[in-house]
Parts: sequence; structure tokens; C-alpha cells
Amino acid sequence: MEDNFNKHLGNKLKLRRLALGLTQTKVAKAINVTFQQIQKYEKGTNGVSSIRLLQLANYLKVPINYFFEDFPDYAINIEKSKEGHMNINYNFLVKLYSELNSDQKIKFSKNIQNIEVPITKVG
Repeated sequence: MEDNFNKHLGNKLKLRRLALGLTQTKVAKAINVTFQQIQKYEKGTNGVSSIRLLQLANYLKVPINYFFEDFPDYAINIEKSKEGHMNINYNFLVKLYSELNSDQKIKFSKNIQNIEVPITKVG
């Protein structure tokens, strides 16, 4: 699956780069890699790290999920999450919350209060 995803991501990268009329060299300079590295990304030879993916998304002016769109496993997980089958690691969320400073916790709480949760009837 990893190889398939690397090829998928590479195709999406190439499509966007060409749509913007950019060279591999220009994209490479923008994210501080060689044009050969961009070639390897586009061919799916090399995987893209998360920080590089973020840099590419910012430079190419696309949301990061652009690179995941149309990938079968991504679509399956989107459907599962809509159905509520996605496993959430609450311990991880609690740990993240505990690491917030006071101002961040206040902002977080205000944002949580603005989220509308659908109420479903049981039985």
C-alpha cells in the first residue's frame, strides 16, 4: 500500500505543479530540496515526510488533504469516520489538552462550546 500511496501522491504533486506552470527546480528551491528529490517524489520512488508534505501543500496552495483525495484507503476511512466507526484515542487527546497553557485551554473551551453535536434518539 505504501508504494501505491507514494505513486498516488507523486501524481497529485506533478498535476498541481504543472497546473501552476512550475518547474521541478522551482518547487525544489521553495522547499529546500534538490530537483532530483522532486523527481523521486513525483515518480513515487521516495515517500514524502510530513513536514515536506506540509511545505508542498503551502507552496502549491492546496489543503494537505489534496494529496490524499481519490486514494481508495483514504476514501474508506472518510466513510468510516462519518459513520462513527473511527477509533478515537481519548488518552492521546487528554495528554494533548494537558500540555496546553491557560490561554490555549480557554480558547479551546470556547471553540468546543461552539460545536453543535447532533442529538440522536436511542430506542
